[in-house]
Amino acid sequence: MATQLPSTLRLLDRSNDTESQPILYAFALEELLCRAIGQGTPPILHIWRHPRAFVMGLRDSRLPNAANADEWLRSQGYDTAVRNSGGAAVPLDKGVVNISLLLPKEAGDMEHRKDFDGMVGLIREVMASITDRIDQGEIIGSFCPGEFDLSIGGRKFCGIAQRRQQLAISVQAFLIVEGRGEEKAALARGFYERAAVAATKHDYPIVVQESMSSLAECLHLPLTVELFVEQLRQVMNKRGIQLAQAEEIAGYPDDSQIQEMITLMKDRYAISS
Repeated sequence: MATQLPSTLRLLDRSNDTESQPILYAFALEELLCRAIGQGTPPILHIWRHPRAFVMGLRDSRLPNAANADEWLRSQGYDTAVRNSGGAAVPLDKGVVNISLLLPKEAGDMEHRKDFDGMVGLIREVMASITDRIDQGEIIGSFCPGEFDLSIGGRKFCGIAQRRQQLAISVQAFLIVEGRGEEKAALARGFYERAAVAATKHDYPIVVQESMSSLAECLHLPLTVELFVEQLRQVMNKRGIQLAQAEEIAGYPDDSQIQEMITLMKDRYAISS
């Protein structure tokens, strides 16, 4: 059964814009777009990537030696940030596709499961012509573990988080489409080994490298980011959901607004020192 999506949804595909912006750009853009959606702008499906980044959750940023771990990541060329949605740390590169459903919500609506379920259904729909083996449920040993982990054969390739405003919501999924999942797990493990000195084991995930995999690895197929995004665009096109350029979206923020939000987010979600 097809996932229920608003008929007014617009598709914003920024998956080829991977070189010019800091990692917080996408999160700042979504924060501002959600504000606009809360005021009547049509909902948006946002697709984006980043070439080399490590995004921490709020709890990660408060680990005893998070600042030292952050410095270690930056010394290897990773752009780092703390996101304002739920979940724990996630490494990103060009093989990871990020999909965000930016939707309006009623003030006071605290029922989050339907929104997670909607993202799970959308990903299954996009992958339906390739596989029907996608399982949902927490994968112990994965990075950013949660009830809505998506896996194949016990190896996680996707995690989902949320950011809720008063009148809008962002449901954010990362999908490791190509590359080696174990390498990303090793990076996350290295971060926690440095950041979590003197922390209790309940404060952070214990990452096991074998828990993570890319879709290409899971399916033993030459699946690429480009093929996955094209499949997603075809699914949206069949539903009559059109690709939109930034200038066609009402309330789309200009660059100065996005840069101002980036500064605000850096100040508000700073890493503990």
